Amino acid sequence: MDSDFNKPRLPLRLLLSGLGAAFLLISTVLVGLYLGGQTQKRFYNIDTRWHTYAEQAARRGELLSRIRAHLGYGGIIHNFKNYVLRKDHLYLERLQKQLETFRATVAEYQVSGASQYELGHLKAIVKTIAIYETKLPIAQKAAQENWSPSRTDARVKVDDTLAIEAMLALDGYLEKERRAATGTIAEAVNEGNELVKTGFFFVGVLAIVALILYGMFFLLLRELQQTIKKLSAELTVRRAAELVAKKFQRAVDQSPATIIITDTRQKIEYVNNKFCELTGYKPTDVLGKTPKFLQSGDISSGAYDDISTQLQNNEAWHGTFRNLKRDGSSYWAETVILPLRDDTGKITHFIGLGEDVTEHKKASEHILRAQKMEAVGLLASGVAHDFNNVLTTILGNVHLARLDAPEQGEFAQELEQIEIAAKRARHLVGQILAFARRQPGKAITLRVGALMSEVLRLIRASTQPNIELECDVKDDTLSVHADPTRLHQVLMNLCSNAAEAIGANGGKITLKAHRLPQTTDEQQRIALSVTDNGPGIPKKIQEEIFTPFFTTKRAGKGTGLGLSVVASLVTEMGGEISVESDGARGCHFQITMPEVEPVVEISSQSDELISGTGVILLIDDEPEVVATCATILRRLNYEVEAFTDPQTALTAFEKTPKRFDLVITDFVMPELSGQDVCVAVRKLRPDCPIIIYSAYQPAELEFKQFEPIGFMDKPFEPALLANTVHAMIGSNVDNR
Repeated sequence: MDSDFNKPRLPLRLLLSGLGAAFLLISTVLVGLYLGGQTQKRFYNIDTRWHTYAEQAARRGELLSRIRAHLGYGGIIHNFKNYVLRKDHLYLERLQKQLETFRATVAEYQVSGASQYELGHLKAIVKTIAIYETKLPIAQKAAQENWSPSRTDARVKVDDTLAIEAMLALDGYLEKERRAATGTIAEAVNEGNELVKTGFFFVGVLAIVALILYGMFFLLLRELQQTIKKLSAELTVRRAAELVAKKFQRAVDQSPATIIITDTRQKIEYVNNKFCELTGYKPTDVLGKTPKFLQSGDISSGAYDDISTQLQNNEAWHGTFRNLKRDGSSYWAETVILPLRDDTGKITHFIGLGEDVTEHKKASEHILRAQKMEAVGLLASGVAHDFNNVLTTILGNVHLARLDAPEQGEFAQELEQIEIAAKRARHLVGQILAFARRQPGKAITLRVGALMSEVLRLIRASTQPNIELECDVKDDTLSVHADPTRLHQVLMNLCSNAAEAIGANGGKITLKAHRLPQTTDEQQRIALSVTDNGPGIPKKIQEEIFTPFFTTKRAGKGTGLGLSVVASLVTEMGGEISVESDGARGCHFQITMPEVEPVVEISSQSDELISGTGVILLIDDEPEVVATCATILRRLNYEVEAFTDPQTALTAFEKTPKRFDLVITDFVMPELSGQDVCVAVRKLRPDCPIIIYSAYQPAELEFKQFEPIGFMDKPFEPALLANTVHAMIGSNVDNR
């Protein structure tokens, strides 16, 4: 009976066991599917919430930090108040720059996915800053008129309450978002942990009956734990990477060097703030373009191809570019271009680092120009000295020839042309000496009308007949205090330039002098002008025409010194020079100088040579000058003993010092200078008159100890020599 009873029970247990196993198996599968789905859902929530926070809320948090920096210490409000209190223009400049950055940050915040709640509070902050901007003109006026602090504060005081509340509200809103994101992630992690516990409990119950299912679930559980740990580690790494990236971004943006990153096709992907500040371009203007818009044209396309080839060969390039800014001006950048490689060594990008060396470049150019000016000055000084000796001989012999030639006829005219050419050469030498800064000027009171008439006479003799010359001076008493040679040279240069500009087409040159209207208590000024109706001067070079060595003439036709010397001489005489030209027709140079009271005019010196008597000791190391001067003086009845060796001359003087009525000596001689001669003569005979002449102008104060003494500048005309000699010894000889 038991056997009959037991037979059906075993299959039932087995069935129940099978059903139980099947139930457990199905339950295990269902629970596994449920746990897997819930776990995947939690991972999805974590990933979604993390990306949402990292890409939007975190970015807005960074922008809000920059806005807070603009409102905090050292920001817009702080600099505004500092400017109000201290009236320091530096704070105003900082404030204006920060306003631009503030607006850019606000604009970026507005398009970063901000909610209406955030935009509303952001508007309150912008409104407060706008109120400060409206107060800025008042603050500037207060600084200019030096208002009292109380008055200024009363006029510019701004209520910051709304802005502060808005900042707190935005902080709270973003903090709430951050907490929500963190809470969602933490909640998902906690739910995952609960699922793990449930899985452990269920597996523990099923472990006795289904070890295989338990083992499978245990493996699933272990994988789930590893995934959670990996996700936590990834979150930590991501946060650290974001901090490093932010630091790197700030370092790049604040770098004092310009930084450009391009792809391998040289398309710009990034430029830093220094690049935008230096070039004037915005990032949106250049992204996607090649750097060709910076090229000034100084470097050939072939050279750029060589640079590209060098970079493609994985080699860095270093050099200096002259680049163009957005406004068309240029700057010099010392540049390094490097290839950027990935982990496999493949070139993915190029990075260009540039340092602005414009000021250093300008300083170097100024130094080179100064060295060039000094070298040319030394050369010009020596040439001018020797040339003056030649001109002294020419002018002296021309005058002697004119004395012997008939007053009328072609020969007289030819001699006159030689004399005019020699005088023009004398003015040219004066220009060279002025450039070399070896010859100081001697200012006197002179009438500009008479000077202009003389300039016109010399210019008329050397210009083409199709050029009309006019002198417009309605007031003959107009006078200035200046060196006549220098002013004569200035007007001659301007007239010569005008004649060259007119050329063979013919035209008109007008010299004019008039009194300027006196609008203030300053000294009355006179305007001297040279106007022509030639082709004019282009606007773009009018500021450069007074620069040394600048010329528009072709090689061999101009030195570029004429107008620079003119400007220098005018400045030395206390005047100012300006140029007006529309660049198409006509040019007007105007010199303004202080007016002085005219002096009573003494009859001009005649070219007639005044004769006299006496014995003269003549010393000059140039044989031609000695021969010319000796001939002139002998024609004037003087007895002359001439020497080219100063030591031999002093030996002759030492033998009979009382015999000589006058000593004439050159100033610059190779063995003994004119000053050495004066010292020796004074030791032998203290009362002997001395005349010093030279291509340079010695300082007269250095020779006061040698009185009686006179001075003459080479090249001098025979009339000046005759008058000076007669003035020095005429009365003494008559009284002997």
